[in-house]
Amino acid sequence: MKIDWPAAAVLGMQVNLPGLTKGVRLNEVPLVVHVEPVGHGVVFEVGYEAGDVDSGHCNQDSGRARYRGYVNRALMDVLHTCALEIDEVVRAGTHGGFSGQRETQYHLDLAADEVALRVLLGAGYRVVSEESGVTGEGSLTVVVDPIDGSTNCDHGVPFYATSLGVLRDGELIAGLVRNQATGTIYEAEAGAGATRDGTPISVSGLTDFTKAVVAFSGLPSRHLGWSQYRALGAASLEICLVADGSLDAYSVARRSTLNPWDYLGGLLILREAGGVASDLEDRELVTSAPETRRPVFAATDALASFLREAGTL
Repeated sequence: MKIDWPAAAVLGMQVNLPGLTKGVRLNEVPLVVHVEPVGHGVVFEVGYEAGDVDSGHCNQDSGRARYRGYVNRALMDVLHTCALEIDEVVRAGTHGGFSGQRETQYHLDLAADEVALRVLLGAGYRVVSEESGVTGEGSLTVVVDPIDGSTNCDHGVPFYATSLGVLRDGELIAGLVRNQATGTIYEAEAGAGATRDGTPISVSGLTDFTKAVVAFSGLPSRHLGWSQYRALGAASLEICLVADGSLDAYSVARRSTLNPWDYLGGLLILREAGGVASDLEDRELVTSAPETRRPVFAATDALASFLREAGTL
């Protein structure tokens, strides 16, 4: 085995494999590490070549099995900074009332968006924002709702968030949703699971809709037999509540729709927590285009299928 220590030093890596050589005769195991730039971080691919350790420790894929994950702490740090600095501006309480520039837009939306653009553009990302559209260029696109649930925020209802979803080559690779009223942070990276305040989360696993606690965007026109119903007014957080098992499903009702900035941050968090997401009209949910969708988010495929089959409520 050969380790290129100068390269490791440049990347800020440390390799520590105590006792491994005694267990598997490391000098006979080719360890293959591929490093690829990704925005402000790197992708690590760790694999093996056919025949390693009698080929008995993993399945082969064209002679090599690979584990691929986005190791990009710098990206997540930027998302945290963005959400935290938005919180500081909103908590100042000097941005009340409607902006007058667009229907349902508040002064706090504009103040939060100004912060988001400063932080995200400053980090070299392309930004798609509910408030300011498409700005900047970069290999990573951050789709942001600076304040999701701005009516709640303006009226003092403690349920509103900053939602950030990150796309790379059309793939959703990271998501962060910060409940700005409580400071609770939900986050996920593709292939790495989802957390709430650093603790791993998972969906409820419920399959019986009659026992489900559900939430909707819009007012359902009929009762489908759920146990309890909520309308909380901030889609990104409601999706995260499905991800952590507090809710069993969240969907749209009547002709309500959601935009990508409403749900992309929560979408990855839900999927990494084991949840199911789809669109009632079978449209792709992962997009940065300012096009509305009619999504269903559920703890299990059974609940998602039930809501899809129910159609428009």
